Amino acid sequence: MRVITTTEELRAFSADLAKRPFAAVDTEFMREKTYWPILCLIQAAADGVEAIIDPLAKGLDLAPFLDVMTDRNVVKVFHAARQDLEIFYQLANEVPAPLFDSQIAAMACGFGDQIGYEPLMRGLLGASIDKGSRFTDWARRPLTDAQLSYALSDVTHLRDAYPLMQEKLTSQSRGHWVEAEMEALYDSGLYHVKPVNAWKRLKLKGVRPKELGAVVKLAEWREKEAQTRDVPRSRVLKDEAIFELARLQPKSVKELSRARSLSSGFERSSAGGAILDAIKEGAAAAPSDLPKISRAERQKPPGEVIELLKVLLKRQCEAFDVAPKLIASAADLEEIALSDEADVQALTGWRREVFGEAALKLKRGELALKLKNGAVELIET
Repeated sequence: MRVITTTEELRAFSADLAKRPFAAVDTEFMREKTYWPILCLIQAAADGVEAIIDPLAKGLDLAPFLDVMTDRNVVKVFHAARQDLEIFYQLANEVPAPLFDSQIAAMACGFGDQIGYEPLMRGLLGASIDKGSRFTDWARRPLTDAQLSYALSDVTHLRDAYPLMQEKLTSQSRGHWVEAEMEALYDSGLYHVKPVNAWKRLKLKGVRPKELGAVVKLAEWREKEAQTRDVPRSRVLKDEAIFELARLQPKSVKELSRARSLSSGFERSSAGGAILDAIKEGAAAAPSDLPKISRAERQKPPGEVIELLKVLLKRQCEAFDVAPKLIASAADLEEIALSDEADVQALTGWRREVFGEAALKLKRGELALKLKNGAVELIET
């Protein structure tokens, strides 16, 4: 097993990877106690070459490998890429490209919603993965051979599975489906949250207009604090505390002390004063300066329509052998129930062909659902 601990070794390995058309990549990291992930291992494998890179090795410069990550001639293959891409974006200030996410591709190939790595490899390769090292503290050294073998298997199996998935996508003429999904992963905004946009991580359903300013400003303050102190957001302020404080809108330390979601004495800390300032600023914000709440968050969608849309979505996904989450989320269905012009992906491109057009016809009464022999059929009316 090749474990790279020097820049010279990494330069040679990276040069080998750069000669291959694709490379499977994975990372092991820790972030339970931090805001920014701590990179502990990088695993990479391509045709005829594989290795583990130890980013914690003294003096190791990751630059040669980061060059491969942005080499347009090498496809980077990940499984559930989002968190891995966040790490590489933080290191290189650039999103790796081009990309292939096997979890997204699996949804287009009929493997279900957000399938895990182990069941996907078992389904594609018949591979059995020993999970004994799954909960390793990857920051500890030395790592055992079993732990390193487990880490490396995450990319050696992925390397073997990638051509099979490409072949399956090509045979089903669904390559363009996955390419469209990959485009979304290149958005750098996914990997670095600007504090001013931190409110987007919250579910605003039920938030009243007069509370919105406080929610936005509290989320912004929390994000700044978490990034500055390098601690998880929840260590600064939990989501439920943001919503409670936005409802209460305390104007003094005494009023702040009544918030049940805050620990005793919190109101007297410097954070307590900052929270009061954020709430005051949010309350004074002009409506035009605040985000627009989606229609589904402003009003309750008709439940009967949503239930019918769920049945239709399940039926269409079974007919086309594609995962429902790749077509439409629960929020998308709520938006469609409220408006035929909903700004959701389910009403655009190939998703509209698979589901969106039928959903609109169902709403208009131009399409009916019929149960026959336990299966749902579509009837044009």
